[in-house]
Amino acid sequence: MCQNFIENECTISKLYDLNETIAAGYFEGHVYPWEMLSEIEKIILDIGSVLGNDYVKVKENVWVHKEAKVAPTAFLGDNVIVCKGAEVRHCAFVRGNAIIGEGAVVGNSTELKNVILFNKVQVPHYNYVGDSILGYKAHMGAGSITSNVKSDKKLVAIKYGDELVETGRKKVGAFIGDNVEVGCQSVLNPGTVIGRFSNIYPLSSVRGCVPANSIYKCKTEVVTKFEEE
Repeated sequence: MCQNFIENECTISKLYDLNETIAAGYFEGHVYPWEMLSEIEKIILDIGSVLGNDYVKVKENVWVHKEAKVAPTAFLGDNVIVCKGAEVRHCAFVRGNAIIGEGAVVGNSTELKNVILFNKVQVPHYNYVGDSILGYKAHMGAGSITSNVKSDKKLVAIKYGDELVETGRKKVGAFIGDNVEVGCQSVLNPGTVIGRFSNIYPLSSVRGCVPANSIYKCKTEVVTKFEEE
């Protein structure tokens, strides 16, 4: 694996297709996705202020596309955009500061807080996603979660081997690339980065960075799935 893995492989450009989010323009000027976390509320308010008639402002700073589905039992907190074709299902708890991309699914008892979900993300069953960014068609299996605070409450750093990048934040979840599959009941520990097209085995506890096109079986067994073209 190349040196300076975090610098080269954990960048916004390596993880995400920016054509697949309503927030694309706001990623400009940033290198790493964790730099976005402090700006999500402002991004939502900026985008919401210029949304057209296809969106309904259901309450202050909450916009839902006319072709989205939000269950009557779902909760939408402050600063939320639900894009075209998205589905927010029964008893979903969107605490606030959330962009739910086109065609995304937020399911039963799933909780979101300070997140950007790209188009067609699925967090459909008993998931917690906080202080995180999930790329196009990323899928989290039932019961899988992002842990966003360390047990010692110290600031979160992004790690790969001996490499270390400080985020300066106490709350940092996961940065999941496009087309990633996270197995059921997995825990993505604070500051986890998963490269595009990777698969995480069920019941995994993941720390640090997982390269693109990998199968994560456990921390000592991460194998290449296929070579990038």
